[in-house]
Amino acid sequence: MTRLIPGQRQIRAGARALVMALALGLLPLPLLAQEEGEGMAAPAPGGAVEPGKGPVTNLPLPRYVSLKTSDGNVRRGPSLEHRIDWVFRHRDMPLRVTAEFEHWRRVEDEEGQGGWIYYTLLSGVRTVLVTEPDTLLHVGPGEKTAVLARASQGVIGKLGPCTLDWCEITAGGETGWVAKTQLWGVDADEVRE
Repeated sequence: MTRLIPGQRQIRAGARALVMALALGLLPLPLLAQEEGEGMAAPAPGGAVEPGKGPVTNLPLPRYVSLKTSDGNVRRGPSLEHRIDWVFRHRDMPLRVTAEFEHWRRVEDEEGQGGWIYYTLLSGVRTVLVTEPDTLLHVGPGEKTAVLARASQGVIGKLGPCTLDWCEITAGGETGWVAKTQLWGVDADEVRE
């Protein structure tokens, strides 16, 4: 049986960090699709914002994304003038987008920690975080199916299809089904094909 272990999660920024070169330049709006992934919604007619949708992307709020880089500065407000409160240090870390302002997204991690991050540091690729120690990856969605691997708390996996109670994830070269209650980065009522 394979044992999956987590990587480094996040650290608190103690001093002023250097601003990433990517965030310094003004990037064209078509790059917005890189954050949101496939199926990006078009803005509402007349610029109106639908309830429960972001004012910039017209995508659902809240929604899950992942960190595209191995370092992501998280600021107190949506600009380079705001101080850095956190640095997320794990590529593919799942994050929840709760607000939008121009090229900035307000995100939080599984502990509710976060702030504003530049949109190009985010990806629409869905990932999840294993929240329980010794989480079992099963061959299929159900307790009675064979166990493929055990995942430690903090392991990040790519999210696949989900039923009401189970999700398929890929982590550490293994693909298996995990009870949804042991994952962060997917809503309890979310079903994916």
